[in-house]
Amino acid sequence: MPPVTPVSIGSVRCGLPENPLLIIAGPCVLQTRELTMTIAERCQQITAQLGLSFVFKASFDKANRTSAGAFRGLGMEAGLRMLEEVKTQLGVPVTSDIHLPEQASPVAEVCDLLQIPAFLARQTDLLLAAAATGKPVNVKKGQFMAPSDMQYVLGKLKSAQATGVLLCERGTFFGYGRLVNDMQALPLMRSWGAPIVFDATHSVQQPGGLGGSTGGNRRMVWPLARAAVAAGVDSVFLETHPQPDQSPSDGANMVPLANVEQLLSQLGQLAELTKPWF
Repeated sequence: MPPVTPVSIGSVRCGLPENPLLIIAGPCVLQTRELTMTIAERCQQITAQLGLSFVFKASFDKANRTSAGAFRGLGMEAGLRMLEEVKTQLGVPVTSDIHLPEQASPVAEVCDLLQIPAFLARQTDLLLAAAATGKPVNVKKGQFMAPSDMQYVLGKLKSAQATGVLLCERGTFFGYGRLVNDMQALPLMRSWGAPIVFDATHSVQQPGGLGGSTGGNRRMVWPLARAAVAAGVDSVFLETHPQPDQSPSDGANMVPLANVEQLLSQLGQLAELTKPWF
């Protein structure tokens, strides 16, 4: 693969051959302080032990839930306070997703990386607002988009002088209620000079699979994540929870917190093995 432009996320760097595999991990949505700190502390411990980089991720508002009555989160003000506590107490970079251009500036005051949801990957005003904050931006490829379409997303962010851009693969619609991953997308998107993130947990979603909510198959996280690392991605994104089936959002595709160490150990070993190839 050609060299990429490295991205700095707080104290973490991503994209250079000497950079460790970056893990972006946390719960799908913020719930309680105790739960948030439990997940963040354990993920920090595991990644430090394995020599991997770490950015904590959690959403303050799930604005794209399937049903109107589904839990959306704590809201921006309370959510940002919680993310700031994680960042201050643990000394780790944090990220969250934004859904409206006016959210970009206040979220950037706390978060080291701004995430653009897949359903909003083509929204020009949102992309430009994120770039204008001076923080790096992680854009998830829309499930409805060809990988080649992401070069135009990258172009929009570059036109606004974004300080850094990561592109994230999270699956493509394959009929109703099913996603598949085209691994050819990974080297293609990386050839444009952006570090590539593989979203291992949303890739195994089954949209609308539970009727009024999203299903998933968490058993497939392991083989897909290993395949992505073998293909040369710079980062793996995953969501985790001590009891995924009790999570108010995306529980069916989340990795149980007790299994994260095993998964990341495999990915770290694979990243070291394959690093000379890229």
